[in-house]
Amino acid sequence: MTVTEQREAPASAPPPRRPNRLWALLRNSWRQLTSMRTALVLLFLLAVAAIPGSVFPQRSVNAEKVTQYYQAHPDLAPWVDRLGGFAVYASPWFASIYLLLFTSLIGCVLPRLADHVRALRQAPPDAPKRLERLPQSTEPWSRPGGPAEVAEGIAAGLRRRRFRTKLRERADGSYTVSAEKGYLKETGNLLFHTALLAVLIGVGFGHWYGWHANRILIAGNELGFCNTLTQYDDSSLGPRVRPADLPSFCLRLSDFDASFQDTGQPKSFSATVQVSQGDSPYETRKFTVNDPLRLDGANVYLLGHGYAPVLKYTDRFGVSQTKVVPFLPIDGMQTSEGVAQFPDVNIDPETDKRDPTLQMGFEGLFLPTAPTDGTARSIFPAANNPMLYLSAYRGDLGLDVGTPGSVYSLNQAQIASGDLKKVSDSRPYALKLGDTWTLDDGTKLEFVGTRPFATLSIRHDPTQTLALAGAVLGLLGLMLSLSGRRRRVWFTVRPSADLPGSPAASGGTLVTAGGLPRTDYPGFEDEFKALVKAAEEGTP
Repeated sequence: MTVTEQREAPASAPPPRRPNRLWALLRNSWRQLTSMRTALVLLFLLAVAAIPGSVFPQRSVNAEKVTQYYQAHPDLAPWVDRLGGFAVYASPWFASIYLLLFTSLIGCVLPRLADHVRALRQAPPDAPKRLERLPQSTEPWSRPGGPAEVAEGIAAGLRRRRFRTKLRERADGSYTVSAEKGYLKETGNLLFHTALLAVLIGVGFGHWYGWHANRILIAGNELGFCNTLTQYDDSSLGPRVRPADLPSFCLRLSDFDASFQDTGQPKSFSATVQVSQGDSPYETRKFTVNDPLRLDGANVYLLGHGYAPVLKYTDRFGVSQTKVVPFLPIDGMQTSEGVAQFPDVNIDPETDKRDPTLQMGFEGLFLPTAPTDGTARSIFPAANNPMLYLSAYRGDLGLDVGTPGSVYSLNQAQIASGDLKKVSDSRPYALKLGDTWTLDDGTKLEFVGTRPFATLSIRHDPTQTLALAGAVLGLLGLMLSLSGRRRRVWFTVRPSADLPGSPAASGGTLVTAGGLPRTDYPGFEDEFKALVKAAEEGTP
């Protein structure tokens, strides 16, 4: 009889699961992006990317310099503009580096913070079985007293040295003391990176919701200004700020006090202003270079000062106009250059029509303290001997065509085209305070006096406090990170009779110690010896 054995066929194994390549790519990319190395590379790239912002003029800071760059480099400027060189901090490539750095820091800090909190909540690990294999260890030594008493004394001494300790009792009646110290290093690392995040958030939101503007404010109640964009020499609003969001205030410069050393170096600057916020009446406030004027919604910073000559021009019909014109300093002694333009002069009283070819412009230098040898350079920044050196131009000033231009220089295109001509035999004419210059057509220019002006920067940064706190915490975290040293020490305490060959001593114990530095710590050997000595002697 043939017996046929029917064997059950083994179940077929499931096919191997194919890995999801897209998920693997995303996971690996995230790990690379959130690594500390990538964060450092992105931080370096952000610093490099900011360099063009200091090399090329920025349109948001000074659009006039961008125009001048186009005129000086007509072939290069369009390419620089296409690459975002005139708006570096608003360019897509700068924003991409900024956002990648922000994401990298968040992905790096949050897991490490969770691990750090988890490590702080856990007790130090138990002592290893072979302490002699550690970088620092000792031979067993004898201590009087019971194991529990000795172990508790060692643990108390380590706690007084600010070690995190854990006392454990084993089944054989021995005790182990685990101690750990140096978590401030990782705390400092996390604090530094969290502070860096705070600075990035502060800079980003400050750019979005902040604004700044500059203004030359000449002394005199009639020359004050209110906080509107049209009143500023240049201004820049954040993407989230509208002109209607600007706070309401008005400023008038009452006095400017400047003191100088004998060498001409400035000692102190102080501006006295009249301030009105909202519907409140004007009040007198005073501020200096290092102590800005703090208003509701804005801070006013004093950047510098200069002089504004007061010029009176009398045209050929006997009509006079007086202008207060700021001249901008070009050296440390306040030698200043500027221009006074009189477009609405020489109007025929019979026809009430203005001849555009008879407009007047005066360009030159102002010297607060002119030397006696006739040199066109001031020898001291205070207005001890003010003098003007001016050249006169007659013709079309080019102010009626609607093209923006500088108010501190004449239109060179008008001069080049011949529409604005230098008055014949008009070398730079020297005018002392009170002098009158009679031109070839009988018109006159009188140097009436001078007024001081202050260069102001008005700014609002809603995240300034956050950025400052981040910078301070970053320095604190960096110091903790550099000073912290992670290390662990263990002590085992057992009865003397537990070791083979050792005489049983009633109440005696044997203590063994070992230590492990978790980071590079050249002084760990000396610290370990001091801990062992204190444990041997039973001292704190």
